[in-house]
Amino acid sequence: MTTGLSYDGSVPGTASYVAQVAELAVVSTTDPNYTTILPAMITYAENRMYRDLDFLSTTQSNTSYSLASGTRSVVIPPDVFVVLEQVNVLSPAGTTNPNSATRNPLLPVTKEFLDVVFPSSDGAALPQYFAIFDQSTFLVGPWPDANYTLELVGTVRPDSLSATNPTTFISLYLPDLMIMASMVYISAYQRNFSGAAANDPAMPGTYEAQYQTLLKGAMVEEARKKFQSSAWSSMSPAPVASSSRG
Repeated sequence: MTTGLSYDGSVPGTASYVAQVAELAVVSTTDPNYTTILPAMITYAENRMYRDLDFLSTTQSNTSYSLASGTRSVVIPPDVFVVLEQVNVLSPAGTTNPNSATRNPLLPVTKEFLDVVFPSSDGAALPQYFAIFDQSTFLVGPWPDANYTLELVGTVRPDSLSATNPTTFISLYLPDLMIMASMVYISAYQRNFSGAAANDPAMPGTYEAQYQTLLKGAMVEEARKKFQSSAWSSMSPAPVASSSRG
């Protein structure tokens, strides 16, 4: 079992994230400069990993939003999803529990398609398509003929590691990658990346190279979880098997 990290090591069976980074960076955990940059360092490390890996653990569903009869637009605050992946309309109208309804998946299309094929509320019916309009709005077509509850599926940003949120999926299951990403940030902060005045201009690049090495393995693992590995399976890529099976 991987020894995960918690913010300060207070969770049984985990090591301290704050202490490990401080030891590698050769700073004191009580150094005011270090404690000041901790939140920014964690944000940098986590955001890199969330963007690079598309974690299965960050996918969530939400049934808090609905379609209004005769209105084709739906507004969702941009902090609800980072990426909207799927839109299901629940029928019959008035049903709010997805497990007691029929899920009607909408196909993603362009706004131009909706404008041409469904230019008005004439012929309103159960929607079949959706198109992203802007950061917080998507459109449906046909225009809805009733008030339907939506089941939205998308990628979210979990709460960051902190003293009040001592563990995250990343800190528990990918502690090595998180440490490397953090060290890229703090070593760049300490040594300004490069230049004649830098103490060790190669240090950020060294941690970056190690991050990239670890990232490759993590990407394969996430792909396996979603059956997006070799031949759309959950198997690890087999470099020796040069031809497909059957």
